[in-house]
Amino acid sequence: MVPGYDLMVIGAGMAGVAAANKCASAGWRVAIVDALPYGGTCALRGCDPKKILRRGAEIIDSARLMRGNGIDDADLSINWADLIKHKHGFTDPVPASIENGLAGNGVDTLHGHARFTGPNTLTVDGSPYEAAHFLVATGARPRPLAFPGHEHLVDSTQFMDLPELPARILFVGGGFISFEFAHIAARAGSTPVILNRGPRPLKEFDPDLVELLISRGADAGIELRRSTTITAIEKSDGSYLVEMDRSGRPETGEFDLVVHGAGRVPELAGLGLDAAGVEWDEHGVRVAAHLQSTTNPAFYAAGDAANTAGMPLTPVAVFEGKVAASNMLKATTTVPDYAGVPTAVFTIPELTRVGMLEQDARDHGVDIDMRYRDTSGWYSNYRIGETTAATKILIDRSTDRIVGAHLLGPGYGELINFLGLAMKLDLTTRQLKSMTAAYPSVGSDLGSIL
Repeated sequence: MVPGYDLMVIGAGMAGVAAANKCASAGWRVAIVDALPYGGTCALRGCDPKKILRRGAEIIDSARLMRGNGIDDADLSINWADLIKHKHGFTDPVPASIENGLAGNGVDTLHGHARFTGPNTLTVDGSPYEAAHFLVATGARPRPLAFPGHEHLVDSTQFMDLPELPARILFVGGGFISFEFAHIAARAGSTPVILNRGPRPLKEFDPDLVELLISRGADAGIELRRSTTITAIEKSDGSYLVEMDRSGRPETGEFDLVVHGAGRVPELAGLGLDAAGVEWDEHGVRVAAHLQSTTNPAFYAAGDAANTAGMPLTPVAVFEGKVAASNMLKATTTVPDYAGVPTAVFTIPELTRVGMLEQDARDHGVDIDMRYRDTSGWYSNYRIGETTAATKILIDRSTDRIVGAHLLGPGYGELINFLGLAMKLDLTTRQLKSMTAAYPSVGSDLGSIL
């Protein structure tokens, strides 16, 4: 007899786990399946382990900033092997913990490759299953690259498991992954180079603050090569000869490691979605605003696997998973609320954003009051020796409400949350400035930033 479920979730990352638990708690018979260890990219191969590695880099950088101001950092260094071991102390228990939590909630936990065979049927490593509803939450994988020698690149997962860090590292792509890893590698003693195919990296962030971050990175030993693409990679005596096109001019460089940071695409190609009548493309499963497939009403999608208006962030995936679950349970069409969702590049210091970019706001006809502050000399940054920090807040003059906020500086990954909350709750800057903050703290700078 073919096992039947009210819901089968494909992908045991944060979105899938949230949806499975919600529906199981409501009394549905639920199964979840993944070919990889439970936990997904963020907990096992992305956000969480990456920020553990960043902690080592933070300590090195913080000590260097205080050099000559009471701290002698001459013998301070990162032991990469021990740092990786520390990372594993967090990641190794995650799969069992998540699976035990699901099982304790009544969810059947399956392992293997799922492939759809019809509108309501699939197989897991050949074993058949059927369900009334499906949630596709399979996350994303590195974008395929086509140049000769692309097979020599390592991905972010492999980078975070390196037994030792090589001296010369090339990061391909000018996005989150390359910048965050380059900032870690530079403080760990490597010489990182970032290649960006266009003139402007980190295009999702304020360009003025990005340029400040690039300068700060250069001081730490990170080289950025703009308008540069790889034409070929050849392995040679333990290193890699990389042929590049830099603004139309050929260049060659030798590196010990080449890391893929050139974007990610939804992990959908092996699911057989066509057999289920589910329309999808390189942007994800085609869904309506309430996360239901536009071509098969039994299907929903969330996170990186869905073509939605949400940013590719774990918190967004989680609330999309919960909204999808609620819509399935109640047969409703609730649309996720993406207002006030902040994002951050955890470089050193971090670069953050919530809401519109300055040019976007102007293009939408918003009469903005742009409030820019160079905060590098403010007490909270002077105290720790930071030399690069700035903020840019975009205010709608007609309403006194924030339409965009952009921060570069230590601790601003926390400060951006206040601004996101203000946007979500529709607070004016006057209301936000009425908050009395603990002093001296980074949060106490908010009134002056506004």
